[in-house]
Amino acid sequence: MWSYFLVLVRTRAAAFWMFCSSNSSFKRPEANLTFHADRPDLPECFQLTVLSWLPCICLWAASPLYLLYLKRNNRGYIMMSIVNRLKTAFGLLLWIVCWADLFYTIHQRKEFSPPPVYYVTPLVLGMTMLLATFLIQLERLRGVQSSGVLFIFWFLSVLCAIVPFRSKILAFLEKDQDSNAFQLTTFYLYFGLIVCELILCCFNEKPPLFSSVVTDPNPCPENTAGFLSTITFWWFTRMAIKGYKKPLEAKDLWSLNQRDSSKNMVPKLLLEWDRELAKAKRYSLADSRSPEEGEVLLSSRKAPSRQPSFMRALVKAFGPYFLIGSAFKLLQDVITFVNPQLLRMLISFIKQKGVPDWWGYALAFLMFFTAVLQTLILHQHFQYCFVTGMNVRTAIIGAIYRKVLPLPEQSGQSLVHRGEVVNLMSVDAQRFMDLTTFLNMLWSAPIQIMLALYFLWQNLGPSVLAGVAVMILLIPLNAFIAMKTRAFQVEQMQYKDERIKLMNEILNGIKVLKLYAWEKSFIQKVLAIRQKELNVLRKTAILGALSTMAWTSAPFMVALTTFAVYVTVDENNVLDAEKAFVSLSLFNILRFPLNMLPQVISSLVQASVSLKRIQSFLSHNELDPESVDKKGPGTVINGMFTWDRQDPPVLHSINMMVPQGSLLAVVGHVGCGKSSLISALLGEMEKTEGDVSVRGSVAYVPQQAWIQNASLRDNILFGKALDECKYRSVLEACALTPDLEVLPGGDMTEIGEKGINLSGGQRQRVSLARALYSDADVYLLDDPLSAVDSHVAKHIFDNLIGPEGALKGKTRILVTHGITFLPQVHNIMVMVEGRVSEMGSYQELLKQNGAFAEFLRNYTLEDIIEEDEISIISADGEGMRCRSVKRSSCSQRKHMEAQEKKKPQEVDKLIQAETAETGKVKVTVYLEYAKAVGLVLSVVICLLYGCQSAAAIGANVWLSDWTNDAATNRTQERVNMRVGVYAALGIAQGILVMISSLTLYMGNVGAARKLHFNLVTNKLHTPQSFYDTTPIGRIINRFSKDVYVIDEALPATVLMFLGTFFVSLSTLIVIVSSTPIFAVVVVPLIFVYIFVQRFYVATSRQLKRLESVSRSPIYSHFSETITGSSVIRAYGRESAFVRMSDSKVDDNQKSYYRVLWLGVRIEFIGNCIVLFAALFAVTGKESLSPGLVGLSVSYALQVTMSLNWMVRMTSDLENNIVAVERVKEYSETQTEAPWEIQDKKPPPDWPTQGNVQFKDYSVRYREGLDLVLKNLSISVTGGEKIGIVGRTGAGKSSMTLCLFDCELTGLYYQSEPQLCFTPRAQEPVLFSGTLRMNLDPFDAYSDEEVWKVLQHAHLHKFVSNQPAQLLLECAEGGENLSMGQRQLVCLARALLRKSRILILDEATASIDLETDDLIQSTIRTQFEECTVFTIAHRLNTIMDYTRVLVLDKGKIAEFDTPTNLLSKRGIFYGMAKDAGLV
Repeated sequence: MWSYFLVLVRTRAAAFWMFCSSNSSFKRPEANLTFHADRPDLPECFQLTVLSWLPCICLWAASPLYLLYLKRNNRGYIMMSIVNRLKTAFGLLLWIVCWADLFYTIHQRKEFSPPPVYYVTPLVLGMTMLLATFLIQLERLRGVQSSGVLFIFWFLSVLCAIVPFRSKILAFLEKDQDSNAFQLTTFYLYFGLIVCELILCCFNEKPPLFSSVVTDPNPCPENTAGFLSTITFWWFTRMAIKGYKKPLEAKDLWSLNQRDSSKNMVPKLLLEWDRELAKAKRYSLADSRSPEEGEVLLSSRKAPSRQPSFMRALVKAFGPYFLIGSAFKLLQDVITFVNPQLLRMLISFIKQKGVPDWWGYALAFLMFFTAVLQTLILHQHFQYCFVTGMNVRTAIIGAIYRKVLPLPEQSGQSLVHRGEVVNLMSVDAQRFMDLTTFLNMLWSAPIQIMLALYFLWQNLGPSVLAGVAVMILLIPLNAFIAMKTRAFQVEQMQYKDERIKLMNEILNGIKVLKLYAWEKSFIQKVLAIRQKELNVLRKTAILGALSTMAWTSAPFMVALTTFAVYVTVDENNVLDAEKAFVSLSLFNILRFPLNMLPQVISSLVQASVSLKRIQSFLSHNELDPESVDKKGPGTVINGMFTWDRQDPPVLHSINMMVPQGSLLAVVGHVGCGKSSLISALLGEMEKTEGDVSVRGSVAYVPQQAWIQNASLRDNILFGKALDECKYRSVLEACALTPDLEVLPGGDMTEIGEKGINLSGGQRQRVSLARALYSDADVYLLDDPLSAVDSHVAKHIFDNLIGPEGALKGKTRILVTHGITFLPQVHNIMVMVEGRVSEMGSYQELLKQNGAFAEFLRNYTLEDIIEEDEISIISADGEGMRCRSVKRSSCSQRKHMEAQEKKKPQEVDKLIQAETAETGKVKVTVYLEYAKAVGLVLSVVICLLYGCQSAAAIGANVWLSDWTNDAATNRTQERVNMRVGVYAALGIAQGILVMISSLTLYMGNVGAARKLHFNLVTNKLHTPQSFYDTTPIGRIINRFSKDVYVIDEALPATVLMFLGTFFVSLSTLIVIVSSTPIFAVVVVPLIFVYIFVQRFYVATSRQLKRLESVSRSPIYSHFSETITGSSVIRAYGRESAFVRMSDSKVDDNQKSYYRVLWLGVRIEFIGNCIVLFAALFAVTGKESLSPGLVGLSVSYALQVTMSLNWMVRMTSDLENNIVAVERVKEYSETQTEAPWEIQDKKPPPDWPTQGNVQFKDYSVRYREGLDLVLKNLSISVTGGEKIGIVGRTGAGKSSMTLCLFDCELTGLYYQSEPQLCFTPRAQEPVLFSGTLRMNLDPFDAYSDEEVWKVLQHAHLHKFVSNQPAQLLLECAEGGENLSMGQRQLVCLARALLRKSRILILDEATASIDLETDDLIQSTIRTQFEECTVFTIAHRLNTIMDYTRVLVLDKGKIAEFDTPTNLLSKRGIFYGMAKDAGLV
C-alpha cells in the first residue's frame, strides 16, 4: 500500500519538476523530504503549480454556471458599502501584486531564464483575481448579500497558500540564500490580501433596495444569512435560544420565505398540471379522429397514454430545485468512501515501526475534516430536499382546495367524500413531503453499494462475490415485502377514508345522534371499520418486522459470507486487522443504503398510492363556467338538466322567461325539482340540452342557510366594504335589528361553526341580509321564508322580497311553499315532477282552472283572497314606514354609535383559538402510551433490544480477536471455529431483531387501538356544548392526522430510536474498553450532546405543537368551504376563499423549520469522537493491537450517523408523541352522564302516561351564558297536543331540547328512546348509507313496519319507484334527496319509534301545504294517545291542538287553547292575523 502510494507521488512530482525546471535553479524533489522527515515540506514546484492553480481552476470551472444563475436571479440592486469597496480594492491590489510578480519575472530574463511556471502562475492568478473582482461587483448589482462561490475560492486560496507561507518562513529561519526579497514581499502581500478577502467575505451586505425583507415585520433570517451561516444553519440559532428560554408562540415564528409561499408554489404546480391535462386532451382528440379503416391496425399498436400524469407535473414544477440537493448527495456519497481508506492507512501506520508520528496525527485530523465536510454537504442536501418536500405539500394542498371549489355537488352523489378529501390534504400530501427527504436514496443507494463493492473487491478480491450473491438473494424478499405493503397500504387508506368520512358525518349530525340515543350504534360502526384498519396494520407489522430483520442482518450476512469464503478458498488468505476492519467500515457504509433502500421503496409505494388518489381527484370534471350566459336575458329555453351525465335528467323541457325587475314564485310538491331549478340557473347542474341565461350578478339564498365561523357583520358584508347607512337598512329589512339587542356583542358577536349559536330563523335572515347587501342584479331565493315565523315572514316579504320591498326593481325568483304571498308576485311557476306544469300571474292561473287553482280552492281560497287584500294595504302602510326607517337610519346612526361607545365591546369568543401545550412533553403522556402498549411488554421490548446489541458487540469483538490470529500465525487451525462462532452471534442478532421488531409493532398496534377507542367513546359521550364551541375541523384533525401519526409514524420512530440508542451506547462501550483514556473525553462530549439535544428539542417540540394547532384551521376552513361552495360560487368569492386557505397553509408551513440546525451540531460531536478515537489510537500505538484500533475507529466512524439519528429520533419521538398528547386531551374532555344509570333506569314501558311537568325551570346552554328559559312552569297531561309558537329566538327549540335532559316524573334519563324528536327544517340530518339504516340503525323493526311508516310519511311512492327501494343509498348528508324529502325521512324516523311523547321541531317547514296537511292528519290518527309537542311556523297546523304555548324571550307569554287565545287578542292573535287565519 505504502510503496504504491509513494511510486504514484514520485511519478507526478517528476512531471511537475520537468515543467518547473529550465535550469539548475530547482533541485529535484526528494520523497524523503516530504514523507519521512520529522519536519516535512512540499517541493517548491508542487507549491507553485498544484497549490497555486487549484483555487483558480475551481473558480473558472464554477463561473459559467454561476454567471448563468446570476443572470436568471436578479434580487435587486445593493448600494455600495464600505465592505464592498474594500473587497473590490483588495481584488484589484491582488491583480496588481500577481502581475507585478509576472513583470518582475520578465525583467529577470536579462540575468537568467526563469522556469515556465514563473510566467504561468502569476498570469493565471492575476486573471483569476480580475474575475473575482468582476464577480464581487456583479453580485452587488444582482442583490447577492453573501457569496458562497467566492467564499470557497478565498478559503481554498488561503488553505493552499499556508503551505508556501510556512515553507518561506522555514527557509528564512534556515537563512536560505536562494530567497528573493521582491518575490517574498509580493507573496506576503498576496497572502495578507487573500486572508483579508476571506474575512470580508464572512460579512453580509445589506438587503437589496425595495426587497420584501425590508418591508416584512418579522422576516426569516435565512434570506439574509451569509454563506457560513447558511451551511451551518447558524441563522436558526436565535429561534433555538428563544425556544429554550420560553415556549414559542405563533407570533414568534418568522414569516415564510416568499419563494416557499402558496402564492408562488401552487400556480407553479397548476401550470404544469394544466399542461398535462391539455396534452391528454390532445391525445384523446387525435384518437377520436383516427379513420375507421385504421382501427384494426391501431388496435395492434400500443395506444399512447391518455391519462394526465401528476407525477410529471410534480417533476417539472419542483425537479430543478430538487436536483441541486441531488448534486450535494452525489458529492457526499463520494466523500463517504475517503474515511475507510484513511482507516486503512491508520491501521497500516499502527503496524509499522519507525514511521514519523505526524503521519498518524495527520491521518486523525484528515479523518476529522473529511467527516466535517461530509456533514456540511449532507445537510445542504437535506435542506434542499426538505424545502422541496415542504413546497410539494403546499402545492398539493392548494391544488386540492382549488379543485374542490368548482366541483359539482352532484346532488350529494359527490365525486369524493369529505373524509377522503381531508385525507388527501393531510395524509397524502404529508407522504410526499416525507418521501422527498430520502428520495435521492433511490439512485444514491445503488451508487454507494457499487462503490462499496468496488473497494471491497480491492480489499478481499473475488470473495466479495459471495456477499453480492447474498444481496441478490435478498432482492426477491424485499420485492415481495414491498409488493404486499403496497397492497395493504391501498386497503388501509380505503378503510381510513371510510372511517374519516363516517366520523365527519357523525360530528356534523352529533345533535341528532344524541337526541335519538344512537351513539352506541354509530360507535359500533366506527369501531368495525377501525378493526378492519387494525387488521391490515397487523399484517403490515409482520411485514415490517421481516423487513427490519432483512435490512439489519443484510450487512452482517454479506460480511459473514465474504469473510468465510475469503479464509476458506485459499490457505494464503489471512484475515488481518487491516482487511477485516476496512471491510467492516465498508460494510457499515453499505448498511445505510441497504437499510434505507427498502424503506424508501416502501415510502415510494405509499406515495404512489397517494399519487393515484390525488391524480384521480384532480382529474374530475369541473362545473362548466360557460353553461350559463351571464349577458343574455333571464331565460331558460328547452332546458334539460341532470346532476350527472350518466344519470337520467332531473329537469325536462324547462322553458321560462323572467322579465327584468319582476318577482317569480316557484311552487310545487316535495321533490318536484324547485331547488334543482335554482341550481340550474346557478350553473350547478349538467346542462344536456337547451340554453340558460342570467343577466348580471347573482345573489343566492340557499334553502339551508350557510353561515361562516366569523362575526355576524362579516357574514352579512361577505367581503364587501362597510356602508353604515346601507348596512342599517339591510338589518331593518331582514328583521335583524331586535336580534342584535339580544346577541351579547351585537353585530360583532362571533357566530360559531355552521351558525351554531343562532336559531334557524336567524341563520336564514343573516343569509337574506348577505344577499340584500351584495346589491346583485338577480336574486335566487330558495324557500327562505319556511324557517321563520309567519309574522317575521310577512315582515321580510313586505320589506324585502315583495313588490314594495327593498328588492323592488330587481329580478327575483322565489321558491316557496306558502300561499299567503302568491297574490302579490308578478308570476307563478308550478312544477310537477321536473317539468313546468303551469306558468302565469296569480289571476291567470286561477282563470285557467288547472291543478294550481284546484289546490288553492282546497285551502280556503276566499279567506286567503280577503286576507291578501288586507295584507296589500298593510304592506303599503308598512312599506311607507320601512322607507321612513331607511331615510331616518342614517340620522339615527350617531345616536346608536354613541350608545355603542357607552357599552363595553369585550365579548367572549365562542370559538376559542386552539391552545398548544407548552414546555416538555409530560411524562404522563409517555406513560399513557407505554400503558397503551403494556408496561410489561415495554420492558420486554427494551430487554430484547439490549440483547440484540450485545450480540452485535460480541460478533465484532470476536472478529477483532480473530484478526489478532494473523500476528501469531494461527489462522488456519481455528478457521472453522472462528467462522462458526461469528455466524452464531450474527444469526442470534438477526433472530432477536425479528422478535423485538415484531413485539414492538404488535404493541404499537394495540396502543393505537386503545387510544382511538378512548377518543371515539369520549367524543360520543361529550356534551353538546363542546361541539357548539369546537370547530369540527379541530376534532377531525385528531381522527385523521394524529391517529395516522399514532398508527404509522410513531411505531417507526420508536423502532429507530431504540435501534440508534443501543447502537450509540454500544459504540461508546467498545471505544472506552479499547482505549480507556477515551473516557476522559466522552464525559464532556456526552454533556455537550445532552445540552445541545435538550436545547434544540425544546424548540422543535414547540414548533411541532404549533404546527399541529395551525393545521386544524386548514381543515375547518376546508369543511366550511365545501359546505358553502355553491354560495361562494354564486357570489363570485372563489379567489377570496383561495387566499384565505393559502394564508392558513402558509401559517402552518412556518412551523416546519427544524432538524438540520441540530444535525450539523450533533454530527460535529460525532466527528470529535472520530478525532479522539484516532488520536488516542496514535498516542497508544505501542500498546494497542491493530485489531483493537480497527474495532475502535470503525465503531467511531459509524457513531456520527447513529448519534445524529438518535437525536433526530428523540426529537421525532417528542414531536410525534404530541399526537398522543393531543388525542389524550380530547379523550379526557368532560363527559355527560352515563347512557344508562342502573338504579334510575325506567321500566321498559315508560313513560306510561306521557305526562310532562316543568316547575320554575330555568336553563342556559353553558356556564357564562344568559338564561334561554326563565322560570318555566307548565303541566301537560298524557295525550295532549301542544303547539309551541313564538318569535325566532324566543326559546322554542331550547324548551323541547330540555325534555331530553331534565327530570321528569322523578326519573333521570338522557335521550331515552321513548322520546321522539324530528329536527328543525334547517337541519334534516341524514347519514350516508341505506335509507333503511337512516330510519332504523339498530334493525329493531321489520321491513313491513318500515314500509307502513313511509306510507304515513307520504314517501311510499318515491321509495317504491327507486330500483333499490329501502336499500336506496343516501349520499353524505342526504344530499341526493331534496330538502323536503329529507324532512319526510326524518319524520318517518320519528313515526317508526311509536313513542309516548313526540316532539316535532318545524318538521314540515320545507314541505308543500298539501303534503303537510296529509302528514298532520297522520299525526292526529297515529299519535292519538301520545303527547305531541309541535314547534310550528305554519299556525294552521296547530289550530286544532289541545293547547298552544306562546314563548317570548324565554318566558311563557300565553298558554291556553287556540280558541281562548284568539279571543284574548294577544300575541297569538297577532300571529294568526299575520298568517291570514283570522
